[in-house]
Amino acid sequence: MAAVLAATEGSIDSAVVNDSQTRDEVKVHSEGAAVVRMQILLDRAHFSPGEIDSRYGDNLRVALLGYQHARQLPETGEGDGATWDALNADTSQVLVSYAITPDETTGPFEQIPRDMMEQAKLKSLGYTSPAEELGERFHISPELLERLNPGKDLTKSGEQILVPNVQRESIVPATQVVVSKSRRTVSAIAGDGTLLAQYPATIGSEHDPLAIGQWRIVGVQQNPKFNYNPDLFWDASPEHSKAQIQEGPNNPVGVVWIGLSKDHYGIHGSPEPSKIGHTSSHGCIRLTNWDAEELSKMVKPGVVAILQE
Repeated sequence: MAAVLAATEGSIDSAVVNDSQTRDEVKVHSEGAAVVRMQILLDRAHFSPGEIDSRYGDNLRVALLGYQHARQLPETGEGDGATWDALNADTSQVLVSYAITPDETTGPFEQIPRDMMEQAKLKSLGYTSPAEELGERFHISPELLERLNPGKDLTKSGEQILVPNVQRESIVPATQVVVSKSRRTVSAIAGDGTLLAQYPATIGSEHDPLAIGQWRIVGVQQNPKFNYNPDLFWDASPEHSKAQIQEGPNNPVGVVWIGLSKDHYGIHGSPEPSKIGHTSSHGCIRLTNWDAEELSKMVKPGVVAILQE
């Protein structure tokens, strides 16, 4: 990537994002500062819009529906006045200044091959660039991070940049996890039925459908290695063999594996947050790495996992 990111026509006014008077209606075709503000506020409230990208899309629509349901608001799936009123009860600044650390610029950074056999040769599957690392840390697409920081050098230690304030509220233990195929969401439910959190998810495919039924969580593994078995992948190359792929945020299952009592099934992170909710999987349930991390702190072995249409 270029050392210094030039200002572009698509840059976003950070003052508008931070202004609590920014209350534009957020709906189909909306994009820009008001969408960024709403995405960050929803993220902080545990109703994840997925990767913050400044655009109204299906992940944001579903996040709004979940938030509106939990707050007993009209369920419009749009950012209307009542929803802004509720979100703006959170008065913390939405964008904050951040100094890039040496760890975020030194790497090592390398491109990750698509082929599983080539991935198995790597000692770890780390970040491909400082922009990707910062994007994961602050739940934002690298492209939008650049637009928020025109002229800034994201490869320079000590550089002051603006980032989403995605410090979430305290985490409450969940007694149940519900995976909805039709809504493409994973929800954490408290013992009293309260909807604690909702995350967009990539769920199954025509070849590997979701395992509908009631299961339970059997374990939570941080920074997992991935044991690749081509026999379990309908689209695996015939030349492939079993292999172990090392840990890292670009590992096929990301930074967290939440195992289910259904063999070979789990809820896990993903190396490609922009694709969550938009593509298919090999049967498992994919979240962004940061949402998988949060969910992993809310559950423990024995928690019920309901997988439903």
